[in-house]
Amino acid sequence: MKRSVLCMLMTAFVVLSVQAQEKFNGLGVNLGNLYRMSDAKTRSISPENFNGEKGKGGMATTGTGAGPSKELGQGWKVSPSVVIKKHTTYTVAEIDGSGAVQHIWMTPTGNWRYSILRFYWDDETTPSVEVPVGDFFCMGWGKYAQVNSLAVAVNPGSGLNCYWPMPFRKKCRITMENIDNEDMVLYYQVDYTLTDVPKDAGYFHAQFRRVNPLPFKKDYVLVDSIKGKGQYVGTYLAYGSNKNGWWGEGEIKFFMDGDTQFPTINGTGTEDYFNGAYDFDSMHKKADGTESSEFTEFCSPYSGLPQVIRGDGHYGIAQRFGLYRWHIADPIRFEKDLKVTIQDLGWHSDGRYMPLQDDIASVVFWYQSEPHGAFPVFPTKDQLEVN
Repeated sequence: MKRSVLCMLMTAFVVLSVQAQEKFNGLGVNLGNLYRMSDAKTRSISPENFNGEKGKGGMATTGTGAGPSKELGQGWKVSPSVVIKKHTTYTVAEIDGSGAVQHIWMTPTGNWRYSILRFYWDDETTPSVEVPVGDFFCMGWGKYAQVNSLAVAVNPGSGLNCYWPMPFRKKCRITMENIDNEDMVLYYQVDYTLTDVPKDAGYFHAQFRRVNPLPFKKDYVLVDSIKGKGQYVGTYLAYGSNKNGWWGEGEIKFFMDGDTQFPTINGTGTEDYFNGAYDFDSMHKKADGTESSEFTEFCSPYSGLPQVIRGDGHYGIAQRFGLYRWHIADPIRFEKDLKVTIQDLGWHSDGRYMPLQDDIASVVFWYQSEPHGAFPVFPTKDQLEVN
């Protein structure tokens, strides 16, 4: 008995000793482990250091800031941004080695639906991320609105920030295509670390879709091309209402691992899925002392309705909404495949549900092992236009 207890104690001591000697790879950083030392190498790519090379930042002698800095010279904000010519693709970042993108900041000019972000991991030839820049940062309607969440932050006046961790094992390549008929300017910074990546780390994916208008009595398909093992981590909707009245009775459904007619996960309503309730309404007191019920914008770490476009009473009369829901604390895990749909549903005047035909665009975010399933054909410029 004593020998058995002694063996158990020795085993526990060995396990603790091994754990204590394990090196921290610098990933998954939070307040609980921020104190831990690591051999990870921190790097950053921007127009002041296009390749993220050590000791090579701020060396530019030409660039978009050459005029303002001409009396100051090298090292004085000579190259803070780039011009992406119309109908061209620009390589934002190309990183060799093993590591992870930890933060992306950018502020693009021009039409945010016409600037297409694509991310490629390792040696893949088709992108794992293919999304208009505005929609990727929860700004699908092309207008600024502040967003305060864990994964995405949009700050005054158009500071677009992404904190999704994006591991890679051999290579990372990020591009932006300008499909507009005008040149654009892009300020950007990609912060990353070079380090070992765990064997069980999935690759980050994001896919955009838009249907305008949605066919009558048809569910909107957020994604149906996910094949492999992984976890679904987020949804963004740019929702344009084509009718008066409430539009958010539709249920979201997650069909996973062979589900056919009926899903494994079935929500109870659009505002419910985005963690609101009762039409996102709250009571507001008007100047005359009476009260009215109105849509209420909100942002929280995991969900929000940061954008409500109420119309200007002239040409811009459509009501439009931007909503996000991050599955950070509750990722939806799948083994073989995943399809996600949401209904477009309102009310008839007599209390019956009314199938709607609205303008819906979406971005879905997930991690999975590669290779990924084929993405649908990306919409044309005319199909992307917000008007």
